[in-house]
Amino acid sequence: MRKKLFWPGVWITNHDWPPIMTVLENMPERSDDDDRVLPFAVEELDVRGRMVTLGPALTAILDRHDYPRPVKALLGEAAALAALLATSLKDAGRFILQTQTTGPVTMLVVDIRAPGQMRATATFDADAVAAITTGSNKIGITELMGKGTLAMTIEQGGDLQRYQGNVALDGQSLEEAAYAYFEQSEQIPTLIRLAVAELYDRAGGQTTQSWRAGGFMVQFLPESEDRIRHRDLSPGDMPPDAELVLVSDGDDDDAWTEAAALVGTIGDDELIDPSIPAERLLYRLFNQRGVRVFDAVPLVDQCACTRNRIRAVLDQMDEADEQGPDETIEVRCEFCGKLYLFDPVEDQPDS
Repeated sequence: MRKKLFWPGVWITNHDWPPIMTVLENMPERSDDDDRVLPFAVEELDVRGRMVTLGPALTAILDRHDYPRPVKALLGEAAALAALLATSLKDAGRFILQTQTTGPVTMLVVDIRAPGQMRATATFDADAVAAITTGSNKIGITELMGKGTLAMTIEQGGDLQRYQGNVALDGQSLEEAAYAYFEQSEQIPTLIRLAVAELYDRAGGQTTQSWRAGGFMVQFLPESEDRIRHRDLSPGDMPPDAELVLVSDGDDDDAWTEAAALVGTIGDDELIDPSIPAERLLYRLFNQRGVRVFDAVPLVDQCACTRNRIRAVLDQMDEADEQGPDETIEVRCEFCGKLYLFDPVEDQPDS
């Protein structure tokens, strides 16, 4: 028996707080559908896409931080978006999604390293978050993040060039910002959906809490360039005061129109419900056209911090200061919270 209760205000639909809160009776154990990105293709519509489902990995990331619930929900949304983008890149050794904004949540960082190692952290003004959340059940995305920038950094490793794409955040959601990036920079017709939920499982007289996030990205990638709708787009680095003009001639491609309409039927609950596997949702959407799925990319909660890496950074700081520290140094990882202690005598670099 499964019972679902929804709080007013769906997080990703109208970007209000609180997100969906789902109460599950006897929630199923972790399934193979958890913590993975599933690539798919619908050849008849010339679309490709990915669907991400985050469960235990996201819960582990969020539970180790004493963040307010609105901050955790926003970071969960960022993690789902980063997973969609990171796993769509070829030969990317590391993908970093980072926001810098003027609101109470000043920074979000999601760092994903191949083959799917994920970590995330947030910086925020606790008093400011508390001030806008106390006594309110509807909080807009503008109030949490304000204005700023969403940056997506790709590191391919070795001597290969590092690439960074930026898009302005001006009160819109993360999915809307990502959509704007693809429209302005890549000029690839793209749709992105994100959802995040806090789940409570009642079993055996005990209640346990967990987090879940889901995301869906589909892109129109026909072989013929003539089938791509052309727009009068300014470049991605256009001046902030420039006006973006979209030209619509009414000749939208029928295949993309159909795909977009189908994606528009996805409910937020379908993206985060643990009883709805990604394959089932894809079949519901595209069974009449035929959908093909590829090997899923697993995601794990794993930090990249090590004692040797931190000591290397400290050694560089000592060289810049031309004088080593004379007291024990404490370094705490902002991602996983692990504390490292360095003694100036015992932790000398190897000669």
